[in-house]
Amino acid sequence: MRLPARHLFSAAVASTLLTGCFSGSSAEGEGDGGGHGDGKRVRVAMMQPPRSALSPLSDDAFKLSRWSTAETLVKLDADGDAEPALATEWQQSGRTWTFEIRDGVTFHDGTKLDAEAVVRSLTTAATASPKPRILDGVELTVKAKDPDTVTVTTADEDPLVPQRLSSPQLSILAAKAYTGKTVNPVGAGTGPFELTEVDGTSSAALDRYDAYWGGKAKSPGIDVKFVPDGTARAAALRSGEADIVEAVPVSQAALLDEDLITEVPMPRTNTLYLNTGKGVFKDAALRAAAREAIDAESIVKGVYEGRADVAEGLLGPALPWAAELRSDVRRTAAAEPNGRTVTIGTFTDRAELPEVAASLQQQLEKAGFKVKLDVREYANIESDALAGEFDAFILSRATVLDSGDPAAYLYSDFASDGSFNISQLADAQVDAALKKAGGTGAGEARRKAVIAAEAAVLGTDAAVPMLHERVIQGDAADVVDAAHDPRERELVTTDTYVK
Repeated sequence: MRLPARHLFSAAVASTLLTGCFSGSSAEGEGDGGGHGDGKRVRVAMMQPPRSALSPLSDDAFKLSRWSTAETLVKLDADGDAEPALATEWQQSGRTWTFEIRDGVTFHDGTKLDAEAVVRSLTTAATASPKPRILDGVELTVKAKDPDTVTVTTADEDPLVPQRLSSPQLSILAAKAYTGKTVNPVGAGTGPFELTEVDGTSSAALDRYDAYWGGKAKSPGIDVKFVPDGTARAAALRSGEADIVEAVPVSQAALLDEDLITEVPMPRTNTLYLNTGKGVFKDAALRAAAREAIDAESIVKGVYEGRADVAEGLLGPALPWAAELRSDVRRTAAAEPNGRTVTIGTFTDRAELPEVAASLQQQLEKAGFKVKLDVREYANIESDALAGEFDAFILSRATVLDSGDPAAYLYSDFASDGSFNISQLADAQVDAALKKAGGTGAGEARRKAVIAAEAAVLGTDAAVPMLHERVIQGDAADVVDAAHDPRERELVTTDTYVK
């Protein structure tokens, strides 16, 4: 097969970037040979470096979860329903939920998991500023009923408390993690692997925790390198420098053996957020003009090489019920752009986004806009995006990452007081629809309310969903049972090992 020149050039560059990618990380463990893979550590190349020193109160929490080092009271099954983790059972009485804490669990520093530890972790999250986004709009208090039982009370009756508590941002850590103003997860989790070393934004190391309550892991440890360059990550798999590679760019998939990659439809939408608070797109008719100018199908074919799905809404094929319930959306008529200048921001951490930005620039200019692009690393652009410094922002956004339920994502991104409201949207009808969705009990009624909230958002053109991504994960041929999780919560588990 003949490869495009950009693929070949990227591969050549990656060979330079990869020199010493896992230098200093031994593939051999110190284990006693007591099980599958005991002699080999799992080498992982991850996409985004830590943004907040691996604080569980940030998106870094999902790294802790994917490394199986920090755990929550509840976890989710494949359908998004709550099931036991550090809590064994729970029940609701009005605004209060009671959780029974699992017996026999110890933190990595040897201290015992008890109700006091749960109260400490959850209260820290609930009173943080900003709060973890899973708690957007939620007032939550936690108390110890006895050493093995906690109660969680919300200001309003909340049918999704168990699902909220499954978010990795609400992980339960030992007391040692909470010193000063930061939360340090090193040696403070309960999972099968103990986080032992973090080298800034370069690497991390984890060793097997043999006293894990769920049974001994099959691998003696994990060595992580943060490799933002997607070409370098893919090359690490080809060269044998990495065992598991997170988020292989579409442009690199053709260079890899098909047997080494797994493609999974993700609850992740590539969306153009339009600034409704100021600038050109404060005008709804110009937002409509931008929406009509976008040809998402050409972006899927040209940038994603067909490895994505054209969006019909904010929620994609990973949630099949969304398409079944969705109906037509009432929209504002478009106005002529007349040469108005807009600045679009995006980031380099996801390799396709700069190409998406270039495609959008062409499409919008063809429609009559003048377009400037501002492309940086995510860590250097997020604060400006949240402050509304751009006319538009391209974001690859997980829609059910936190609770397994999209209502939390919709609230975070589009409520007037949402913590991730890049569109600066403040719309009473949207707020009302989001509130109704959040307060509806689990099941069909909630799904319908969620779709109604999606329709309310789409009717404002504050966000133009373009495509739904599929994640491409690379696993070396000798890797056994790496997780392929569409919610991006699991990667290396107790069952994962290298032959």
